[in-house]
Amino acid sequence: MIAIDVNARARFAAAFASSACAEDLRALAARLRRGDRSVGDELDLAAAFADAAFATPWRIAEVYDAAAQGWLGEAVGGPAISFKARAPLPPVEAFWPAFWDLVGATGLSAGETTMRTAALAIGLHPDFQVATAEVCAAYPCVMEAARAGFPARTQLADIAACPAGSLGEEFHRLIVDNGFDLEVLDRDALGLASLMPPLDYLNARMLQAHDLWHIVAGYRTTALHEVAISAFQAAQFGHTYSAMFLAMVAASGAVRDPAFFAMLMETILSAWTHGRRTPPMLLIPWEQVWGRPTEAIRAEFGVTPYASPYPADVFEQLAAAA
Repeated sequence: MIAIDVNARARFAAAFASSACAEDLRALAARLRRGDRSVGDELDLAAAFADAAFATPWRIAEVYDAAAQGWLGEAVGGPAISFKARAPLPPVEAFWPAFWDLVGATGLSAGETTMRTAALAIGLHPDFQVATAEVCAAYPCVMEAARAGFPARTQLADIAACPAGSLGEEFHRLIVDNGFDLEVLDRDALGLASLMPPLDYLNARMLQAHDLWHIVAGYRTTALHEVAISAFQAAQFGHTYSAMFLAMVAASGAVRDPAFFAMLMETILSAWTHGRRTPPMLLIPWEQVWGRPTEAIRAEFGVTPYASPYPADVFEQLAAAA
């Protein structure tokens, strides 16, 4: 566990409460990218991500578009998304100890990180789910995709039957060779069927399609690329869990090291831009196409693989070297 200075927490809390405007976020990100930083700048940007994730989900696109433009030096250029303005929905006070415990945690497995990040939702404002449902519904093609209804479970036998050289074969190999669960987490234990639409559909579909998105969008199943694909998913449809995970990751980087934070921002914001510029992958009918080659599916649905700014396994390499 990394001890987080009380002054750092106070700086973060002040920035979280201020809800910085897009213009200020563009300037802040550009300054950080140039290395023209002041003490606490990383905390301010991480707090903006946290504000969007936990209190103002209708600002996710605004915040990340602004940060990406400032950091990368060009407009994101994704489709316009219009949200109803509303007052912030701050989490309850009990939320913050759990958040900072997770930010400072070390040595967590991927599963532990996923479960603890998802558990942060317990401390959110009572109206947060309603607001998030409205936000997700405003993203391109979400409601069109959700009309398919609550998705049936993926069966291992179905992908095992896919021909050699197909997406399904690659998906099957990824699951079996790594001992992954087909749906990442238990949808029933999470109560996904009881969520309001379109959150019920979105969360269940992403549990079963997450690794398919990895393959088709060009994200490897490494630590760095799990961060990257979270930004891609948030950009595609305002995915709540992804925004929460990114806020935690950004805060963790901000309290550790400026160089580490810069690596995270380069990854997160390039992947965000990739997601905003990629046609909605929610519309891909996986069960109908996974018998075809991955390249053919990319060509049909306009998906270009992610151009990673760092080696996908850079964290694993550093860990092995240590």
